[in-house]
Amino acid sequence: MDAPSTSGRHPTGFASISSWPWLHRSTASSGLQLILSSHVDCSSQQSAPTRVLTKAWLPSFGKGRSVNNIWSNRPSPHKPFACGLGAGAGGSMLYGGFAVTQVGGFWPFKSKGKARSKGKKRILVLMSDTGGGHRASAEALRSGFQILYGDQYHLDVVDIWSQHTPWPLNQIPKTYSFLVKNGFLWRFGYYTNQPRIMHQPFLKMTARIARRHMAAAFDHYNPDLVVSVHPLLQLVPLTILQNRIKAGIQRPIKFATVVTDLTTCHNTWFHKDVDRCFVATEEAKQRALAMGIGQHKLTVHGLPIRPAFSQKLPTKRKLRQQLGMDLEKPAVLLVGGGEGMGAIENNIQALVNQVGPACQVVAICGRNKGLIKRLQAKQYPAGMQITIKGFVDNMPEWMTACDMIISKAGPGTIAESLICGLPVLLNGFVPCQEEGNVPFVLKNKVGTYEDKPAKIAEVIRGWVHEKREEFAAMAVHAKEMGQPHAVFRIVEDLAAMCA
Repeated sequence: MDAPSTSGRHPTGFASISSWPWLHRSTASSGLQLILSSHVDCSSQQSAPTRVLTKAWLPSFGKGRSVNNIWSNRPSPHKPFACGLGAGAGGSMLYGGFAVTQVGGFWPFKSKGKARSKGKKRILVLMSDTGGGHRASAEALRSGFQILYGDQYHLDVVDIWSQHTPWPLNQIPKTYSFLVKNGFLWRFGYYTNQPRIMHQPFLKMTARIARRHMAAAFDHYNPDLVVSVHPLLQLVPLTILQNRIKAGIQRPIKFATVVTDLTTCHNTWFHKDVDRCFVATEEAKQRALAMGIGQHKLTVHGLPIRPAFSQKLPTKRKLRQQLGMDLEKPAVLLVGGGEGMGAIENNIQALVNQVGPACQVVAICGRNKGLIKRLQAKQYPAGMQITIKGFVDNMPEWMTACDMIISKAGPGTIAESLICGLPVLLNGFVPCQEEGNVPFVLKNKVGTYEDKPAKIAEVIRGWVHEKREEFAAMAVHAKEMGQPHAVFRIVEDLAAMCA
């Protein structure tokens, strides 16, 4: 059973303030009144007490508060409101600007720890839906535990930012898509917050603001181990856990980070106090060492890819028969992500113009229904098979049935392609965290990069015709680099941490 969200809904007696040059509290028979020199919307259904029993959403500045009270999710009597200022315009760190935080009313979520099945260990996986890779990695870990250990472990995969932080922190996931589509804003925030001197103060303030929400989540899920698969979920939950343990209100539990980027990892991924840190490449390991994580805590296993990619599949010919593909012609797989982005339509047209019936194309368009309709309505050259698919749940079969892939430089797609022995033609990347994946592919001779459809088609034509030997060598290198069992090695190590 999932925990009720502890963010995003206003409790009784709540006031949301948009601007406040001056603030005054009074009591009256009609209830709590906040008088401001600018607009405020407030309401209360209770007669106005001078002191109420609440659970604060923000730091209170009253005297005499104990450490135990600060870091627990227990109610504490204090005056009916508290004010605070939170940095933020959203993005991966609420980069830039300021936003006034909400004024606390009554705590909306009463935590009740989950009942513990006898002998069953509980693992809390912290993630956030900023891009699809974090949830995919979390679900891969869940599947890995199920395959290796059956029902011996219970995993809760929780979007902790959306469900267990107060406004404006719970709005972070919603801003991700906007920021990555506006490269300047994303780069500015990403690089500005690389140094510890910049990101640590903000994240420590975040821990202070979100402490009661996350404390309630820890009490509810009652984990034996906490695993983070998101760069912003090291310092904040660690700070809250450490203070709760120090105060004697939290039993000691271990904390692990599973880094889901290949090479270009933001510094917030790495915190010296984690018990274990799993990285995918030697490049990521060197960055972790530079950030102060001990050598004994670091393990290079590869990315946690869905266990389906480690299963034995039928031969390529058999798969092509099952999937309705041409049995002989080289197959180009075009992947546009869950939303079918990535200039799929233009790339198909370029392949039609320059390669034609010498190849076949499989386009995975995700949930982009408009794109699917347009592509299915087009007429293609005789003898050139174009297979149009929406969202599919059998990617291992499609990848194994194809010979090469065109995709953006997402770490998960690259890792999956290597497992299947597919040379990768990268045609784009998310600024900052995916940029390092391009030289990674080039250096290891498992693919190339082009972002213009005409140039992409030119590369594919070469792989199909005059550069077939070079292409074959890339496929061999890719297969050698693939790590289909990485998720199981990570799961085994995480299980050992629960012992």
